[in-house]
Amino acid sequence: MNAPLPREARSRVAQVAAAIRARIAERSLAPGARLPSIRKLAAAMQVSPSTVVEAYERLVAAGAIRVRRGSGFYVCGPSAPLTLSALAPRLERAIDPLWVSRQALETDEGVLKPGCGWLPSDWMPQEALRRALRTLARSGADAALADYGTPLGLPALRQLIARRMAERGIAASPDQIILTESGTHALDLLCRFLLSPGDTVLVDDPCYFNFLALLRAHRAKVVGVPMTPAGPDVERFAAILAAERPRLYVTNAGLHNPTGAVASPAVAHRLLRLAEAHDLTIVEDDIFADFEEEPAPRLAALDGLERVIEVGSFAKTLSASARCGFIAMRPDWIEPLSDLKTATSFGGAHLASHIAFAILADGGYRRHMESVRTRLTRARQRTLARLGALGIAPWVEPRAGMFLWCRLPEGRDAAAVARHALGRGVVLAPGDAFSASRSAAAFLRFNVAQSTDPRIYTVLAEAMAT
Repeated sequence: MNAPLPREARSRVAQVAAAIRARIAERSLAPGARLPSIRKLAAAMQVSPSTVVEAYERLVAAGAIRVRRGSGFYVCGPSAPLTLSALAPRLERAIDPLWVSRQALETDEGVLKPGCGWLPSDWMPQEALRRALRTLARSGADAALADYGTPLGLPALRQLIARRMAERGIAASPDQIILTESGTHALDLLCRFLLSPGDTVLVDDPCYFNFLALLRAHRAKVVGVPMTPAGPDVERFAAILAAERPRLYVTNAGLHNPTGAVASPAVAHRLLRLAEAHDLTIVEDDIFADFEEEPAPRLAALDGLERVIEVGSFAKTLSASARCGFIAMRPDWIEPLSDLKTATSFGGAHLASHIAFAILADGGYRRHMESVRTRLTRARQRTLARLGALGIAPWVEPRAGMFLWCRLPEGRDAAAVARHALGRGVVLAPGDAFSASRSAAAFLRFNVAQSTDPRIYTVLAEAMAT
């Protein structure tokens, strides 16, 4: 009878088995693939051959792999359904990006959501939405109500988007613009278009947490670039470019999510010079453009859409239900990307495009956004005062937008605070959900438009006192 393995050896066996399971989950080891030899894997993972043997035996017993005598070990098939949580180190649920999203989306109206990423429904132009729907219904525009859209999307809306982009210094013809079902759909299309499994993608650290989940779904290797109040840390950006040779860099234009920082002109120019030197494509997510009081530098404007792709959406300002987004990019990529859009969504967002055009073409939209910006300024000031009374301080005071990126008092853990708050009906957004390196455990992101209820601050005080 074999003696039981010491605890340290059992731990090493578990680590080897977990590494193999992760490769199977991310499909870098496909069904039927031969696993590395025992000696080769032992050398690669710096463990003993007996540790690998024990790990393989455990995986055989679990039905994950099978042994062929005289040949080696092979992955069993068929593939299990894709499980995003298996493609990264297991995260505590309170900081898992997908779990945080579900908490904000699934809870009922009685739950407070200072951690969510959208405006309250009564801040949206609801009467304009109703008017647009009534107009479409009465106009006899049967195609708008029932037909598929064209591959590039509604021409009138693309023309309007081109004019709006020109106001921010971005020159793009309507034929360089593809409409999508949302900003998320736009990013998903671009990942399908530009990435292969295993490609390295740079993101800001912290970044919008769904970037991390989406890139994980595309089996990308995600590397974070530390943020500063003036934009990404350019020296670290340069070092990571040289070491990792990434395919893409995904970032926010203008108001950064979650920090509220704005890249300085000097940082923007240096980023573009480095991107050119390393043949890097940049995806600039510009969904918060209409929240700015004064436009910040746009990489797409400085670059002329040569290696920068611009993404936008109206979900944050018009409707998260009738969603419509867009991609602006270099002309020679438009046709293959429109083919990919047709293959994956055919002609979606046609009705939403008509609704967006009807509202955007009306002068009322500018008045609506002026009102939103004024309300956000007031809400930001009140939120800063209430958080300050609890010792919660902003990393930077943003000049516009809905987000505050705040540091908790010394010794407080954001995940623990979020768990306590959730039990009291308050959904928070802990910092490590936004951090590729999980280096933001002391931070929370607050949406000032969703932080008006005094109960939020009572719950925060209780959570930090426990």
